[in-house]
Amino acid sequence: MTTPQASTGMFTPAQLGTQILIGWSGRQPDADQDTAYLLAYSLGDGQDGPVVGREAMRAALERAGLHVGGSIQDAAESSNIQAKLLVQAGQAVLTLPHLSAQYPAPAEWLAAAQAQGEVYGMFATTPWPEAVPGQPVSEDRLRAFAADEEVVRTAAHCLLPVRSLG
Repeated sequence: MTTPQASTGMFTPAQLGTQILIGWSGRQPDADQDTAYLLAYSLGDGQDGPVVGREAMRAALERAGLHVGGSIQDAAESSNIQAKLLVQAGQAVLTLPHLSAQYPAPAEWLAAAQAQGEVYGMFATTPWPEAVPGQPVSEDRLRAFAADEEVVRTAAHCLLPVRSLG
């Protein structure tokens, strides 16, 4: 019996499955103002299952110039990163070659994003099937996933400059 695989660098949107964007803001211990965060993840419901979906997500992120498992990248300093963030009219719109998602941002998230001029983006390769659209995610569940050592280690991390129209 063989297992379907996403070959290195190759994937289909169907393998990625449902992709979700969620945000929050908070103060780091040594910071004097809040930081806005965005977490992009998959539900793991791609056509070939969560294992192939994880590899497909890794390939998609690498194709977008994001390093999975590496240090924090700064999209403002690298022309190779194909991740763009537009913040306009209470919405954060994240665009990558394989993903375009909106986050209806609360006032405190918008204030943190505007004050910092950037957002900390975390792009998980680990699926999170429990956090489905339309269902609230508690702070404890979000914290447990976003701070999980394996999730953090296998994600891409990038500072995204805040852009707006006009």
